Parts: sequence; structure tokens; C-alpha cells
Amino acid sequence: MRYSPYPKYKPTSVEWLGKVPHDWNVKAIKRISPVLRGASPRPIDDPTYFDDEGEYAWVRISDVTSAGMYLNETTQRLSELGCSLSVKLRPGALFLSIAGSVGKPCISKIKCCIHDGFVYFPRWKGDTRFLYYLFACGEPYKGLGKLGTQLNLNTDTVGAIVTGFPSLSEQLVIANFLDRETDKIDTLIKKKQELIEKLNEKRTALISQTVTRGLSPEAARAAGLNPHPRLKPSGIEWLGEIPDHWETPPLYTRYAIDLGKMLNEDRITGDYLVPYLRNVDIQWDRINITDLPEMDIGPREHARYTVRTGDLVVCEGGEVGRSAIVTSTADGLGYQKALHRLRPLTANEIPRFMFYTMFWAAVKGIFIAEGNPNTIPHLTGEKLRRYRFPAPSRPEQEAIANTLDIETAKINRLIAKLAETIDRLHEHRTALITAAVTGKIDVRHEGEAVSAAHRDEIKVKMVQECASK
Repeated sequence: MRYSPYPKYKPTSVEWLGKVPHDWNVKAIKRISPVLRGASPRPIDDPTYFDDEGEYAWVRISDVTSAGMYLNETTQRLSELGCSLSVKLRPGALFLSIAGSVGKPCISKIKCCIHDGFVYFPRWKGDTRFLYYLFACGEPYKGLGKLGTQLNLNTDTVGAIVTGFPSLSEQLVIANFLDRETDKIDTLIKKKQELIEKLNEKRTALISQTVTRGLSPEAARAAGLNPHPRLKPSGIEWLGEIPDHWETPPLYTRYAIDLGKMLNEDRITGDYLVPYLRNVDIQWDRINITDLPEMDIGPREHARYTVRTGDLVVCEGGEVGRSAIVTSTADGLGYQKALHRLRPLTANEIPRFMFYTMFWAAVKGIFIAEGNPNTIPHLTGEKLRRYRFPAPSRPEQEAIANTLDIETAKINRLIAKLAETIDRLHEHRTALITAAVTGKIDVRHEGEAVSAAHRDEIKVKMVQECASK
């Protein structure tokens, strides 16, 4: 939908704002309301400051980060003593984070207390949603970055932001318009995110079924394999039945499994510095090879502590089992002790099949389920060597890997297209908000379509506006 501009504009000296509608007031936020900072009881971990039955919720940065436009709940509540040492806000108040998720606005729906990582606006008399959308679009923060990079906000920088303010009744119309239009966009985004989740589930189910039961009848026929193999108990509780002709030998009989080199200060420098892979560099089916650190790996250690094309690299910690196949671009790189290198012992193994097996095992939680749930999961070399995974023949491993490559690529392309669409919707949402709160589009006619309840709300705001003059 195309929106018309206002009939008349006036210039401002604010670069990000440009021209604003002729009737809007251009002022610094501090001229509309003081900008004050929250406060925190100290020390913050003192239990006397908290009470599960307390009247006021305690707002942390994480509560605001996870909230949308409105704050409906938090994970902690303050005692009367804690409240007396903080800043109390009533429902409907807007506050802004200046630490952590810097610049994130939020409107409280509950009684809450904010600490000094937030600022608030005690005398704001306009529509709170208008102010929320103004901050949410991000434009007022332009030029406030520290050295042009990191956003640096405090009471002075927020208060000094100059922008255009329409009348109270017009703020209400703009806020109602943005509520309605952003809700439509958010609904579209949610539907596409749900579709991505379903596609991810479909991909996971396809991989899980194929690496444990074999190819579908159609794919098996195309590969010259038995489309309806008999099943047999695998003897492994978490695996269940497998095709009758498959085996489950321990992994150490199929692959050489080696942990990478321990990193210490002595090995950061040396005569044989080699870029090396860390846990974070190994993502599912992807290896980062840029901006890698280096460690000393001498000629005698090179074969032991470097990878080559075709190796399977598996994460020992973090997301246990996360894996990727080494391609030619990563050939010769070192690898840290946080990673396992799997290399086939014979020509009967297809590492690509083992990659999909690792994906299935990680998603199924096999590596975590067999460990202590109270500790950080780690996949030690000893444990990994003992695992007994399905082992079809080489031709069947190859057929399974090729089929999964093709089918998962189709799903990945669909997911990528949906992700691109979601990005465009987010961009459109931000652009629409920016255009409305800076007066680049005239949405006053939208007031004609609001409900009777909203019309009454507009009348109340207009009375308040007249009373305040």
C-alpha cells in the first residue's frame, strides 16, 4: 500500500530527521520530559532485597531483551526494602535500556522497578506507544555511537535527541496505525518462521529415518538396492531396529579418532605457526577458515594435528557432536583439543554418511543422554570410540549420503528463501515505523477507520491536550 506525504513540511537541522510536517513541534526529548536513570539496591545479590510475593517486579536487561513491545512479567520480585532502593514504575510507563541491549524500549504492563541500566521519562504526557515506536525504529540513535561504532546512551544523550512531535491526538492515530500494520507484518513473519520450523523438522526426520532404516523404497530402487529390507533388533536401546544386512561395529573399528592439540602459551608462538580450528569454527556442515588463530605445529606433529580433505571434524564440547566435512579450503589446518578428527580406516567408509549419522545422534540427544545431566556435556575420545552406529555397506552409505545431500539441499533452499523473505519483512516493518514517526507518510486518514473505542480515546487525549496548554 502506498501512503501519501503530508501536504506541507518544514526543514529541521537534524540530519537523520530531515523535514517534518509543518504543524509538528521540533524539540529535544528533555524539553518534553526529564530523562532519569533507574537505581539498584546494593549489593544486588543480597536476598533481603527480594521477595517472591513482592508487589513490584524486578526488571533485568534479560527481561527486556526477551520482551516485545510490552513487559508482562519478569523472573524476580523485590521486597519492600528492595523497592525503596530502586525506581518504581507504574503500568503504562516506558523505559529504555542503556546497557546490554542498548536502545531497546519497553512499555511496562505491570508494576516494576528498574535499575541504573535503564532510563525513564516521568513527565511524558503523550502517547507512550508513539515514543516507543520512535525509539524502536533506531533512527534517533544515529550519530550517538562511541567513535562512530558502539552505541553509547545515557540520560544526557537520550535527552538531547531532537525529533518532531505531533499533537497528542495525532500521536494516537499514528500509534494505532503502527499497532495495526506491524501486527499484520508480525503475523506474516510468525507464519514463515513456523514454516521454517516445519521444514527443519522434516529435514531432521528425513535424516533420522534414512541413517537408521535406509532409503525410501523409491530411492532404494533407483540406487539398485532392496526397497523393502527386513529389519532386525540392533541390540542398542536408543537405536532400535535396523535393516537385517546392516551391522553396528564400534566406531574405533571404522575410523581413526584423534583429539586436536592442547593449546598453551608456548604454542602460540614458534617456528611452525599453523592456523588452527576451534570448536566455534565447526558448525553443521560448515567450517570457518577466516581469521583463525595460530599455534606451533612442528613437522613431526603435522600429520597428527592437522586435517585433510575428507576428514570429519566433530565437536567434543559445546553442542556435542556438531560436525563438518573438511574440504580442500581447510586442508592442512591444525585443530584444537576441543575437536575430534575422524578419518576412515578402510575404503568401506563414507565420511559423508557418518556426518549424517552424527547429526541424527546429536539431535536425538544420544551424546547428552549417556552423560551426567548435572555436568557440562563432553564427548571424550574414549566414549566416541565405543559408540556403535549403523554401518551399511559402502555402496549403500554412498547412496544414502548422495540422496540426503540432494533432498536436504532442496529443503535448505526453501529455508533460505523464507529467511530472505523474513529479512525483507523486518526491513519493511522498520521502514514503515520510521516513516510514520518522522512524518514522512500521512496516516491521519487511518483515524477514520478506528473503532468507536479508539475514537473515544482520541477525544480523551484531545481534552488532555487542551488542558495542558
